[in-house]
Amino acid sequence: MANPRVLIIDEVHPSLFPMLEGIGIAYDYRPDINPLEVCEALAGFEGLIVRSKMRITADTIKLADKLRFVARAGAGLDNIDAEVLQERGIALVGANEGNRQAVGEHALGMLLSLMRNITRGDRQVRDKVWLREENRGEEISGKTVGIIGYGNMGQSFARLLSGFGCRILAYDRFVPEKISAPAESASLVELQAEADIVSLHIPYIPENWAFADDAFFQGFRKQIWFMNTSRGEVVDQTALVHHLQTGTLKGAALDVLENEKLHSLTEEQRRNFDYLKTSDQVVLTPHIAGWTHESYININEVLVHKIKAL
Repeated sequence: MANPRVLIIDEVHPSLFPMLEGIGIAYDYRPDINPLEVCEALAGFEGLIVRSKMRITADTIKLADKLRFVARAGAGLDNIDAEVLQERGIALVGANEGNRQAVGEHALGMLLSLMRNITRGDRQVRDKVWLREENRGEEISGKTVGIIGYGNMGQSFARLLSGFGCRILAYDRFVPEKISAPAESASLVELQAEADIVSLHIPYIPENWAFADDAFFQGFRKQIWFMNTSRGEVVDQTALVHHLQTGTLKGAALDVLENEKLHSLTEEQRRNFDYLKTSDQVVLTPHIAGWTHESYININEVLVHKIKAL
């Protein structure tokens, strides 16, 4: 019997290839394939491995007569139509566990940079501006950190925070039973009443679109430090900017934006981005929280383990 065949349509770390061979999977590596060609190319393949090249829809797989699984080499499955796969009996495989440590560490680094004015101080010193009192920061110790979404990423961030002497509250509306030490389970209202720092770790699904909107920010009793390392679409960026301007938020650390194609912003998105990029109270990074040399390999290991289990 011939080995199962997998089509890989995105660039991946080369460690994936011997891993697939090790479990008896043959592969066709076509990272330069045009998205319009994927539909016909999938005929005869049992598996598809994708990262972010394109959306996987009903049209994409309509000719995939043997397809058994679609695997995403990364965290988040928002570019894949899960319902369509389910209707066809095709398994959907993700690798969120592969970069959870990377995301947790990046979130912690962004928080420290924000609260201790590291990014701002660095820019000033390079310009030969030496301001100490103006850059006096705050400590994480003694604060209450609210983590919204307690899956792989939220749990990783909580573990890293546990050594800082802070209280950790977690809210997860889908799987509240996952919440355990070092976090305490809380309702969203309780978290909004207590938190000094808030970090989003939720997926981009229709129910989470603009989750952090004007009403969300208005619900906090304290001025907060706000962080998002999940997906840009879960935050209403206009509301975020408004609450930075009015002081509801002390500052924001953002690894993701609602439109990351910075040369094709709408007028409203451009106004928001112009504020974010010039604010001393904002730290920005280009969607790299899960993007480490180690996670590149870890994701492959998780993916192959799950494919083998199928």
